Amino acid sequence: MKKIEGHHHISMITKDIQENNYFYKNILGLRRVKKTVNQDEPSMYHLFYGDRTGSPGTELTFFDMPYAGQTYRGTNAFTRIGLVVSSIESLLYWKNRLNEFEVAYEEGDYANRQAIYFEDRDGLPLAIQVEAGAEPALFTPWDKSPVPSVHQIKGMGTIEVRVRRLQKLIRTLSEIFHYRVFPQGESRSLFQSQAGEIFGEILSIEEDGPNEKPGRGSIHHLAIRAKDEAELRYWDEKIRKRGFQTTGVLERYYFKSVYFRESNGLMFELATDGPGFMRDSDEASLGEQLDLPPYLEAKRESIEASLPSIEE
Repeated sequence: MKKIEGHHHISMITKDIQENNYFYKNILGLRRVKKTVNQDEPSMYHLFYGDRTGSPGTELTFFDMPYAGQTYRGTNAFTRIGLVVSSIESLLYWKNRLNEFEVAYEEGDYANRQAIYFEDRDGLPLAIQVEAGAEPALFTPWDKSPVPSVHQIKGMGTIEVRVRRLQKLIRTLSEIFHYRVFPQGESRSLFQSQAGEIFGEILSIEEDGPNEKPGRGSIHHLAIRAKDEAELRYWDEKIRKRGFQTTGVLERYYFKSVYFRESNGLMFELATDGPGFMRDSDEASLGEQLDLPPYLEAKRESIEASLPSIEE
């Protein structure tokens, strides 16, 4: 029986690409592993941050939308991103670091783990959470990060989602993708793609009310891992057989993807582990220049003219 290995990446909206670049590189210490464009709207930056090579499970990605309005929080939306560190000492390091950069935070528990809650410059809800000894198989530390390797963020952990119909989401994740479901009371469930594994965990909260109206600091979609194109096509067929519409397999050059919306309207992407970001870059120069897939190269001049420069 095939199972989802974990999160692949998660994609958000930023209103200010300069502030976004500074926050994730200089404060959170992630590497910008790819500077490219939204392949469906090439006049828009698409930035990827992660570990040394942008391994699946570490990637936070942002679409640059300077005219994005305020997000009106509501239900039927992904609502918080957990970022994993592997010790209480690392959590203390991050408290001190956020204080140093005057980033406000609150202490608490997140998915039954010690955590600190804070937001990025767009108001995107984040949490640094402790999973003792956590070390995903694909994670590689970045030696040029301003954060010491022992305290670096290991990847995405628990992703929070709020939905109006929790049972619909439970059936989708458990019956199609074989997520394990752990009820957390009447209105909450914790999902794990791999038993006991934080790097594929989703915390779902049932909540009535208006749908979230997305804007700056909102989460566009969550991508989960498929090993390769053959496995991606396997999942695509299973999703269609359940009555959901999909995009079919799309070529994203750095990976292949399938998108669909589940019954609450949440957008999920399934993305292949490879070929990865070094397909058109060497490791030393990842994320430094504007990389375009071959089918956009002919438009490079007009694309570059439409994009603002990003201060490094």
